[in-house]
Amino acid sequence: MSSSSKVKTGNTKTKAAPSDSALVTLDGVSKAYGEAWMSDEVLKDISIEFPAGELTVIVGPSGCGKSTLVNIMAGFETPDTGSVSVDGKPIQGPAKDRMVVFQETALIPWQTTLENVTFGPKMRGEKKGASLKKEAEDLLIKVGLGEFMNKYPIQLSGGMQRRAELARALINEPNVMIMDEPFRGLDAMSRSLMQEFFLQLFDENRKTNIFVTSEIDEAIFLADNLVILSNKPTRVQKVIKIDLPRPRNYKMLTSAKAFEYKREAMELLHDEAMKSFAVAK
Repeated sequence: MSSSSKVKTGNTKTKAAPSDSALVTLDGVSKAYGEAWMSDEVLKDISIEFPAGELTVIVGPSGCGKSTLVNIMAGFETPDTGSVSVDGKPIQGPAKDRMVVFQETALIPWQTTLENVTFGPKMRGEKKGASLKKEAEDLLIKVGLGEFMNKYPIQLSGGMQRRAELARALINEPNVMIMDEPFRGLDAMSRSLMQEFFLQLFDENRKTNIFVTSEIDEAIFLADNLVILSNKPTRVQKVIKIDLPRPRNYKMLTSAKAFEYKREAMELLHDEAMKSFAVAK
């Protein structure tokens, strides 16, 4: 596959996307850091589409630039070459149409859970007063934090903090949710529960979701489309359509089809990891 060709990730068996979801398009995106004479090329000529209303998961070798890709799609960084657009409109910087949930908690420590959720709309002056408070309360009840609205982040478990961050993102009514390894650092049981909870939310709202992870089982369990990235300079190595029915449960990961997806992904990632070791030598 030519690195300059546009990779299509759409899954024809997925339900139709809601009107408030959006197509995210990367066209020839490259990014390097450092001076020209000692440049570290991270991303190279990435062209791919993330379909509206689908959950696309990105995996790649450690250090390949997954977080750089997230920052560019979020508008926190700009590519050296190429463009990123949402429904054909070029990204000019961060905006509420794209909400990011990060690896580490970004909750404001001196605000309660409820205050954290209402902070963004209140600061922009888009929502306020009793209606904003009611919307935030309803969201927190929906994510299972109805009894923790007046608690501070330090009083919440890791899984609760993740649910609070999901509520804080959703209240902005984004067209795209970008998840940068959001369950990293959680214990195995909490991570499993968060994956199931996240899928329930996705099945309900069908937002365009771009989810970065280092865990293959998590990727296969969540994804409509699984994007395998190469070693640096990073390109799209392959897109695997994950044809497992929704709603999903963990028993599906023991199926022959899921095992074949995992085998293919692991082989590709192993080959890319070996290339990075060869370069290091």
